[in-house]
Amino acid sequence: MFIYNVTVNIDKTKQQEWLNWMKETHIPAMLATGKFTQAKMSRVLINEEMGGVTYSVQYTTDSYETLEKYYKEDASKLREEALKMFKDKFVAFRTELKVISNQYCVSSKN
Repeated sequence: MFIYNVTVNIDKTKQQEWLNWMKETHIPAMLATGKFTQAKMSRVLINEEMGGVTYSVQYTTDSYETLEKYYKEDASKLREEALKMFKDKFVAFRTELKVISNQYCVSSKN
């Protein structure tokens, strides 16, 4: 399993509009490509020197080949939409992660 992580710092003046767009339009469009099985959005709890608010969106995919297919077939179009809507109001960087293991807490009830 692989995670495509996108970290975004958005200007506070556009934060709510961006959040709504992400939840209602962008994340559903990413999932609709058929290349990701899950998306998880989190707020990063640090204060950036540059200001703004930072979020991490993690898209889960089955293989690196599927992620490469996303880059070739979908990434440009989906990134352009963000640029049109939010122009100079955000900074983004992307990270590819390979999941090594998942461990869960097992509660024991006596």
